[in-house]
Amino acid sequence: MELFTAIKERRAVKHYNPSASVSESDFSKIMNAVLLSPTSYNIQHWRFVRVTDDKVRRKIQEAAWEQTQVTEASELIVLCADTQAWQKDPQRYWANTPEEVQAMMLPMLASFYTGKEQLQRDEAMRSCGMAAQTLMLSAKALGYDTCPMIGFDSEQLAELINLPDGYIISMIITLGKAEKAANKRAGQLPLEELLVTDRF
Repeated sequence: MELFTAIKERRAVKHYNPSASVSESDFSKIMNAVLLSPTSYNIQHWRFVRVTDDKVRRKIQEAAWEQTQVTEASELIVLCADTQAWQKDPQRYWANTPEEVQAMMLPMLASFYTGKEQLQRDEAMRSCGMAAQTLMLSAKALGYDTCPMIGFDSEQLAELINLPDGYIISMIITLGKAEKAANKRAGQLPLEELLVTDRF
């Protein structure tokens, strides 16, 4: 599917065909595309939990206020981020660059993040947002549907997936084939209301 068509046709689908599946090759293609998403300092904060256990998915549905897409969709991905990725073997983020680049980037990274917990969280969430959009558009390009979800009890979900310390949950993304089309777009604001030039 052409990129702008995928952007236009991507919708938050709530009802999935429970008998449909996502092929392993398509899932791999989608996820490998996601890994090309941009991140600050190339940290790649994202961590993806692919939930395949039906019992766990049912418990996640309970934590997500019984939203049926959690168990009906072919795939359920919990998109998380390691807020401390910036200090975990950071040289690997520039492993393919010249030594002089690495020598410059490592102290810059430490200076940028050290002692700045809010910034660490903000950057991780920004990275997750870009990864999520890549995932959803890649899925749509292959003929699948998705739904980004924030409607869940974060503490319950964290316990269900055994979320490590220093990690945060950004969202859940369901993936599969729509059983029912999404509703008509609720109302897009006009570009002239949203775009300004130079300053507000």
